Amino acid sequence: MQQKVLIVEDDADIADLLRVHLNELDLDVDHLASGDKVMPQLTHQHYAIVILDIMLPEVDGLTLCREIKTRYPKISVIMMTSKSSEMDRIIGLEMGADDYICKPFSYREFQARVKAQLRHIKLLHEPQPQTATTASPVVIGQLQIDPHFHELTLKQTPVDLTATEFDLVLFFARHPNQVFSRAQLLESVWGYDHLGYEHTVNSHINRIRNKFEQITEHTIIETVWGVGYKLNAKPLQQEMQ
Repeated sequence: MQQKVLIVEDDADIADLLRVHLNELDLDVDHLASGDKVMPQLTHQHYAIVILDIMLPEVDGLTLCREIKTRYPKISVIMMTSKSSEMDRIIGLEMGADDYICKPFSYREFQARVKAQLRHIKLLHEPQPQTATTASPVVIGQLQIDPHFHELTLKQTPVDLTATEFDLVLFFARHPNQVFSRAQLLESVWGYDHLGYEHTVNSHINRIRNKFEQITEHTIIETVWGVGYKLNAKPLQQEMQ
């Protein structure tokens, strides 16, 4: 069964080009030119990915991103922005966007980002082969992760994470106390290594921290200034004592 993708873009030429590149990935594509039609469309069609332009008539892309991720958190959202609008990219990620891409972009980069999201979606919805490395639960003190059922609990409290957030925490948990740069995380978790997209990592970690902070006072994912991030196993293990 084909995965469905919704393009929300008021420029017909750009939308047609994106459709061609998505069809090459064997994806079923719908297109809307106005932001006010998106939420009604999502009520009667299921989409794996929504590709949103920041600048849209009627309802802007940032507002739409927040509404989509609030009502449909499992839908992956990719924002399209201009290279000059860094603040829009940061705000979009903070509102829940799973990724962003800067105009102008190459079709190879666009397809790479879409395929990265499809991989996360596949891991979320399809049972994975039972192997010791991919399916075994990961337990670090009060943090328990079940990759097979895509479940994470902290202090016995379930934490609702997006597919990408889950994969990011799982990667850290499999390498506790090890420091990773943003570039390493992009390559290992997102599946690409393009420079200039470090905000994607920052924003996902901030969202994970916000969810963890509702359960524990400890900082689980720490910033190592000038280097990157690590999962600090010590407070998780201390809370077991």
